[in-house]
Amino acid sequence: MDKTMTQDQRLSFLVEAFKADSGGYQNLTTPKDTSGRQRILRSLMNIRMPGTMPENVLRVQDDYLQDRAREKGIVTLDEIPMLRDGLSIWQGDITRLSVDAIVNAANSQMLGCFVPMHTCIDNCIHSFAGIQLRVACNRQMEALRRQYGPDYEQPTAVPMLTDAYNLPAKKVIHIVGPIVESGLTPALEKALADCYTNALDMCLENGLKSVAFCCISTGVFRFPGRRAAEIAVKTVRDWMTMHPGVIDRVIFNVFKDEDKEYYEQELR
Repeated sequence: MDKTMTQDQRLSFLVEAFKADSGGYQNLTTPKDTSGRQRILRSLMNIRMPGTMPENVLRVQDDYLQDRAREKGIVTLDEIPMLRDGLSIWQGDITRLSVDAIVNAANSQMLGCFVPMHTCIDNCIHSFAGIQLRVACNRQMEALRRQYGPDYEQPTAVPMLTDAYNLPAKKVIHIVGPIVESGLTPALEKALADCYTNALDMCLENGLKSVAFCCISTGVFRFPGRRAAEIAVKTVRDWMTMHPGVIDRVIFNVFKDEDKEYYEQELR
């Protein structure tokens, strides 16, 4: 890590570097306050298409994001109580968790959220992992498009594994959850269960011993939160019963109070 730059200097450097890289936003006025510059940097990262960036910029970005992670507070497994049978609930920002894998609720393009400063988990994970994450996802999608055709999109419940880059976690499992259009159906419920099963299978295949699941599909994909929690807990319990001792800890990561209550009810 470059100790010669302060965190504020890194932020200023990165804002100017990403402005210059953006093309259309080169003349954007840079705010003087820290929070304003943080918003500009994150927004420029959010809209940036996957591509190369000079190594010196990536090094500063990595140092900056790793310091941001420490500032937010890294949460280890020891700090998360186990409720029963290797299962935990943790309420908060999933990008703080130091686990083997976190699960990202992705869209079928698998490139993260391009909406500046959007509050979805996909945006948060990509923002704090760094721009390398979008490049890694794009690399896998390009390979899949070569195999299946130029219009390929990632199917529901098919996971993709990447490094986590500047997140405290080691890996990210990206998965597309089912979208509820006009009402819940058995097919949608099975698709959600498949998300949990397939992500756990990916953990098994890659030797990942701890994983944190977000509340897949319950946001803009409109899956009812209570039913989603029921499916998540049952599916994970069934999988762990069939694979004893394979995964040490599964964390149900929630953000909203109501989701926390749903999972607490299921794990009583």
